Amino acid sequence: MAMTTIKAEAHVLEGGKVAARSRNCALTIDEPHGPEGAATGMNPAEALLCSLGACQSIAARAYAPQFQVKLDDFRVEIEGDIDPDGLFDQADGRPGYAEVRYTFRIKTDSPIERVEQFVKFLESRCPIGDTIAGPVRMKLQGIVIEE
Repeated sequence: MAMTTIKAEAHVLEGGKVAARSRNCALTIDEPHGPEGAATGMNPAEALLCSLGACQSIAARAYAPQFQVKLDDFRVEIEGDIDPDGLFDQADGRPGYAEVRYTFRIKTDSPIERVEQFVKFLESRCPIGDTIAGPVRMKLQGIVIEE
C-alpha cells in the first residue's frame, strides 16, 4: 500500500489558545490558566496522551474479533512524566515526556491467554504509540513571512 499523508493545521489565537484542524474536524488546544492560557481546552501534552488512548481504543475495537476477544468495555488510562524545567529552558532536561504509562481496563469473559495475545498485538499496531516510542524524522519544510 502507498504511503498516506495526513495534514493538519494549528493557528494560534489569543494567549495560548490554538485552533487545530484536520480534514473538517476542529479541536481547541490551550494552556491552563496563567499568562499564556485560559484553560479552554487540553494542553498539547494532554492531547498527545488522549491521542494515544484513542488510537489504542480504536485498534482494540477493530481487532478484538480477529483474536476472538469479546469486548464488553475497553478503556485506557494514561499518564506521563514531563519536566517543566526542560520545557521552559530552565534546566538541561528534555522538554518532552520522560515516560508514558498506560493501563488497559478490559471488560470481557474471554480467556486471559487470548486477551494477552490481543494486547500484545494492540501494542504493536497503534500508530500513535509507535510514533511516541520511536524516533520520527522532523523536518521544517519552510518559513513563510506574510505581510
